[in-house]
Amino acid sequence: MTDRSRWEPAPDGGKPERRTCTHLDLPADPADALRTPADACRPCLLRGWSWVRLRRCLTCGHIGCCDSSRGRHAYAHHVSSGHPVVVSLAPDEDWAWCYPDGTFLVRTGQEEGPQAVESVWDYPRPPRIDPDTRHVVVRHGGVVLADSRRCLRVLETSHPPGFYVPRADVRTGLLSPSRHRTVCEWKGTATYWDLRGSPGRPPVPGAAWSYEAPAPGYEPIAGHLAFHPDRVDACTVDGEPVRAQPGGFYGGWITGEITGPFKGAPGTSGW
Repeated sequence: MTDRSRWEPAPDGGKPERRTCTHLDLPADPADALRTPADACRPCLLRGWSWVRLRRCLTCGHIGCCDSSRGRHAYAHHVSSGHPVVVSLAPDEDWAWCYPDGTFLVRTGQEEGPQAVESVWDYPRPPRIDPDTRHVVVRHGGVVLADSRRCLRVLETSHPPGFYVPRADVRTGLLSPSRHRTVCEWKGTATYWDLRGSPGRPPVPGAAWSYEAPAPGYEPIAGHLAFHPDRVDACTVDGEPVRAQPGGFYGGWITGEITGPFKGAPGTSGW
């Protein structure tokens, strides 16, 4: 435990206006300790509540639940103590967050792994469509819902890619269209698809979505379905398990070559 990490704002602070952090004169915690999941959010345990993810205060070491949790105890600790920065204890997240400055922080001199070759901040807006020939598989309840090597990725600034699977490579008989619709300023109106229930498995609302009549420029994704990775049991790309985009709304797929920070986490709605 001799590696004493320091922190710096993520590129552009995750924001076009290049926000910085004025609270970096803090003692650093050991990097390996910060990557070790903590036991629990104690205030939640006292109330019998569950939590989504945990955050550790970089000033005093207090552990509380994230802003997506019922208690928001990490933020409550910041309000009561004035301590500005927390670090995520989630095993799939390696960043800190400054509450007063609204800025993501990454480790100084943090090296990307050999696969880390795409930053979502290099993706364009409006989004771009790229073909992807990797082996994509979606599973739920022991059943393969989709299996394809001819997907389309939609790449948009701040978002991990959305994978759109040709309908011919999807078991569409296991899906039924819902009445839910959303509108994307670029792609048009999205139709959502519920995964039908099976013995011992309840139905899954909004497991997938599609653009039945995409806006001009996005016609290639017509006839394709995209799956929310956090609403099915597993999504893989060339055998690599996919991590879901934070927040549960957008449905992007995070794989080893993708770096953030990603839109969807607390405080990112304006990105």
